Parts: sequence; C-alpha cells; structure tokens
Amino acid sequence: MTAYILAGGTIFDGTGRPGFPGHVLIEGERVTRVSPTPIPHPTAEVIDVTGQWVMPGFVDNHTHYDGEVLVAPGLGESVRHGVTTVMLGGCSLSFVYADVDDCCDMFTRVEAFPRDVLIPILRAQKTWATPAAWIEHLHGLPLGPNVASFIGHSDIRARVMGIDRSLTPGERPTAPELAQMVGMLEDALDAGLIGISMQHNPWDKMDGRHWSKLLPAAYAKGPERRALTRVVRRRGAHLQGVPNLVNRVAALWYMSQSASWFGLRRKLKTSMVAMMNLKGDPYIRAVISGLSGLFNKVFRADFRMQAFPVPFKVIAEGMDLVIFEEFPTGALARHLARDLPARDATLRDPDYRRRFKKHYHAKLSPKVWQKDFGDTRVLDAPDKSLIGKSFGQFAAERGQHPVDTFLDLVLEQDRAIKWETVIGNQEPADYGKLYNDPNGILGFADSGAHINNLAFYNFPVRVLRYVQASHEAGAPLMPIEKAIWRLTKENADFFNLDAGHLAEGKRADVTVIDPARLTDDVHAYHTAEFLAGHDRLVNRSDEAVRLVLIGGRVAWRDGAFSADFGQRRFGRFLPGDHAPRTPGAPAQPDRS
Repeated sequence: MTAYILAGGTIFDGTGRPGFPGHVLIEGERVTRVSPTPIPHPTAEVIDVTGQWVMPGFVDNHTHYDGEVLVAPGLGESVRHGVTTVMLGGCSLSFVYADVDDCCDMFTRVEAFPRDVLIPILRAQKTWATPAAWIEHLHGLPLGPNVASFIGHSDIRARVMGIDRSLTPGERPTAPELAQMVGMLEDALDAGLIGISMQHNPWDKMDGRHWSKLLPAAYAKGPERRALTRVVRRRGAHLQGVPNLVNRVAALWYMSQSASWFGLRRKLKTSMVAMMNLKGDPYIRAVISGLSGLFNKVFRADFRMQAFPVPFKVIAEGMDLVIFEEFPTGALARHLARDLPARDATLRDPDYRRRFKKHYHAKLSPKVWQKDFGDTRVLDAPDKSLIGKSFGQFAAERGQHPVDTFLDLVLEQDRAIKWETVIGNQEPADYGKLYNDPNGILGFADSGAHINNLAFYNFPVRVLRYVQASHEAGAPLMPIEKAIWRLTKENADFFNLDAGHLAEGKRADVTVIDPARLTDDVHAYHTAEFLAGHDRLVNRSDEAVRLVLIGGRVAWRDGAFSADFGQRRFGRFLPGDHAPRTPGAPAQPDRS
C-alpha cells in the first residue's frame, strides 16, 4: 500500500477552521492521520510542504465534461488546478437516456462544443441507456477527478416523448409518459445521481435536425416539472436550474420549489445559475440575493445561486457567441449562421440594422450583456490595425454608428475577427459581498464547454489569489480559511457528496498550493490543444499548484502529471447521499 507524509505545511481542513501547522499521513486511498507533530512511518514517502497550504481538493459544481470524460477521462484541465471533484449533467443536459443524435443536437450548440468531436465519441462508446449502465461505463474509465452527476430533464424528456414531440410547443406528456419520466428519475437517484437539472432559458438552442428550437426541458409546463421535483424533494436530492436569463421570472419558480412553506413540506436543496455583478444590470445581484434570503429565512427554503467568482470575460469570433441570443436581432443572426448568404443579406438590410440598433440602445431592458461595442477589445483580425481597439473606437474613426461598424466587420471578416469583453465581476475590489453572500455557492465554471469563449478551469485558484491579494492590500475580502471552505467542504456538503474535507478517515483528495507562487499570473488566458486537433482557451496555475492527490495517488506534482495519469483510475463516481426509493414508488417501466 502506497503511503505519503505531507510534512510541515499549513493545514486547512475545509471546515473553515484557521490553518494550523502539521503533518498529514496518507495510506492507500485514505487520510489516516493529521498531527501537529512529525509522523513516523517505515515506508511512507515524505513530501516536504513547508510554507505551503495543504487543503482538500477543490469541487467544481458546474461542468459540461459529459463528452470529454469519455475520451480524455483524466480531465487534466481541472486536475492541474487542484480540482478533485467535478459535477456533470447540468442545464438539463446529460448523456444517459437519449440516443446519440439527440444527445449531440441538445449539447453542441448550447455548450459551444465541436459537433465533429462529439458525434464520433458517442457513436463509438454509447452502449448504455440507463443510469446504472452509464455509471458502470464510468467505472471502467481511467478517471482523473471524482465524478458526480445530475440527470438532465431534457435527456429524460427526449427519450420518453421522442425528440420531435419533446420540442413541440404545447405538447404535453401523456399520463403514462409522465409516470415513465418519474420512474426514470427514481432510477437515476437509485443509481446515485445527485438530482435533476432543469432549464427555462430561451438562449439555449438545439443544433442539428431541430436547429434553433429550445431545449426539450424549456417546453415543459408546471405539472410535469412539479411531478419531477416531488421526487427529488421526497428523496432529499437536489434540483439545479437555469432560469430565463433575460426576464428572470423563472427564478421565483425555483425559489418557490425550494421552500418548505413554514414546514408544510420538506425543503428542497436547489441551486440556480448564476450570481455575479453584471455590468449591464448592476442591481440584479443584490435583488436576487435579497429574494433568495427571503425564501431561505421566511419560507424555509434551501436555495443557493451558483456564484461566479472571477471576472466574466468572454471571447468571440465574429457573432459566434451566445450573448447574441438574448435579443431578437442577435438571435436571428445566430439562427442564420448555417446559411451565410441569407445571414449576410440580413446583416446588410437597413431595416434589420434599424431594429438591431433599437435593441442595442434598450439599456433599461433586462439583460446580461451590457450591449456596448465600446466596451470591447479586438484580439486578432485580418486587418491588424484593429487589434487592441474597441469596435466603438473603430466606429469613431469610420464616422459610423458602432452597430454598423460591427456588422460591416462581420460581413468583411466573419469569424476571423476575434474580440473580448467582460460582462460582469469587473472589479475584484467589489468581491466582498459576492464571496461572503450566504445565498450563493461558489461555482459555475462551465468547464469543458464554450471551449473558445470561456476559460475558468482554475477559478478556485483565482479566488484564493483574489483573497490573498486583498490581505496584501490591507482590505481582506474574507479569511483564507473561509475561502477554502467555500471552495471545498461547503460545496460538497450542499450537493450531498462525500468530498471536500481533509480529516482522518476521509478519502485522500488533497491539493497543495504554494502561496509564495500564487501570483496574478493565474488570471491569464492561454490556448492549448483540445481533442481532435481543436484548440481551446485554458488557464495555467502550474507554479502555484504544487501537488494534487486523488484517492491517495499523486496526479500532479511540481508542474507535471504523474506518468500513469490518464492510464489508470484516480477518481471514482461519487453517489449523492439521499434517501432510498419509497416502497411502492413507481419503478422504471420496461423500455426495451
């Protein structure tokens, strides 16, 4: 049995307790001793971590690694940053019940994941159609991190109703079909999935055969949703939701589902996307937090917003970015992306441009994107004179309206023009309320999705750097130990997972960070090769993250993966800790 002693570090156990000097003995998969004095052991390898922070591995509670885990199960872009547990199956999307084509159509456009990569992955590997069989497949993979998962409402709905009916407005499941959905959710919970993820957001659109339709879950109505939430409430499982990100009314639905209404029913653990300080709507974070607090305190809910904890910088190629889906003229351009002659004719049309400008100037309307072409920066373009400028600057040089300049450049250069903007969390000095908000749960990295638009794989490391820097500046956002708790044990506890706690008897998922090397370099963006020759945006924290152990095995050390990483299993499937099926609850019907 392999054994390690992490000697002389500052130990943060994940409970929020202040760090203390000590030593950690790991034998096999478990932490067997935590001691303030040196630990003798006849065979253990002693790793000197003097001056370094020893903590539980981080938990990433919102990823879309559902496809990548099948062909690159090490998920190294997370592990190298100290993430030892990831959660799949969010936003109503999972690859459990639906067939290959339906899974791809539901996933690739929403999550900006290359369709030519995902289709062959699923065609080669997807032999399962039940949660138990999917988990059995995961058990055979050389997982890097631990994996937990929701079951997606769209996944269930597409399988039961068929993809065509599931995407038809006004179409409802029959009573037998609804019973079948309930049974499939029960089976998913029996197998160990955390709960169900749902979706109300009209931004998120289908790819493939049903181009630009909403996801199946978005067409579901109250009776169907309530039948499913009754199951997760009864079993003490979890509901994850995406509201309408523009009008946000559905946020109240998720809050009300979480509420116990003064003890009349069991409260339901619920998390919802996403809490941040938006440029375009600077008051919404405080409003949503206030409503969350009202439901939690008065109506006895257990509701959290998934708090996004770093600057929300997005990178676009032309108009290939989901933020254009939030207003009609932007959504139309995105819809026409598969017919470029028709799209380009539309972009040239004066009436279209008039309507686009009207939407652009509607500053008081609910929104996520601030709709300001002056608040952009061109990163690359065939016309190198654009690089470093905003579209607003270039419009002034041309004597044009910014919308006309932007649309002209898209017509001229299409996706060859790459640009960025920061949508929210632009001022780290303002993070105190966000980081300390008890109605938020730190997460929402979207790891594995939007591979050319976002890069938040190392958000826990970046959070620690922001907190450390605030201490250096004499205006602490929070204690270091509280930040570590929020990134580890608080997350795991909220999602009913056995993770996030460094203690004797616990699984040895451990991250070691060198605070002397925790610098602002961790905020930089880089490009790295992805699957099948594609590139993606990534982060690098290689200097700061000194050591990562998963299940008692060294996965990352001193800037490199272990020789067997990606070849053998480090992590495992983590089941949710919820109640068993109630005797007499419907079993899954025969779907063979």
